[in-house]
Amino acid sequence: MKLHYRGKYNLDPATLPTCKHQPNAVKFKEVDSTKELAVIANGIAIALMILLAIPVYLKYKGLLFDYFDEMMVGAMLPLLTMFPHELIHALCFKEDVYLYTNFKQGLLFVVGCETMSKHRFIFMSLLPNIVFGFLPYMISFLGIQYLTLAVLGVIAIGMGAGDYYNVFNALIQMPKGARTYLYQMNSYWYIPEK
Repeated sequence: MKLHYRGKYNLDPATLPTCKHQPNAVKFKEVDSTKELAVIANGIAIALMILLAIPVYLKYKGLLFDYFDEMMVGAMLPLLTMFPHELIHALCFKEDVYLYTNFKQGLLFVVGCETMSKHRFIFMSLLPNIVFGFLPYMISFLGIQYLTLAVLGVIAIGMGAGDYYNVFNALIQMPKGARTYLYQMNSYWYIPEK
């Protein structure tokens, strides 16, 4: 993998690196714009964070004000994981990967042109969310002193909503043996010719 930092994303998908389309490629049935994706991802994120906060509240309910500082640290840590989150995605690629930012729009993402199997795509999509979200969240239930990890986990899991959207689409749309690749801001799948 070779990482290329491309700077601020100008919201024009035509400026993203692309590869040629594979024979018989099928575009995922997914949203076509970053604005539509933001609406879906934000809805998923809010729902997930509310659901995940309920067990945390039940575990720590009498102590939340005693550990307010820990909660604030946990709420700020996800901002520090944004860049490493994208680097973990990038590490799952074998070829060139391009990193873009647009903090005004709340965007930070990587794009690669290579094709990958359904399983590798799902792994690539979920790995940063496991590392920064699900693991801290699960560890937080080991003891009272882990409230910071609980808050980090809840927020980091919510921040991965766009990744879950991609995984959902891959699971329901890609047939067995299919491979996927990105073209601009959309995913495509195809069955390799033998």
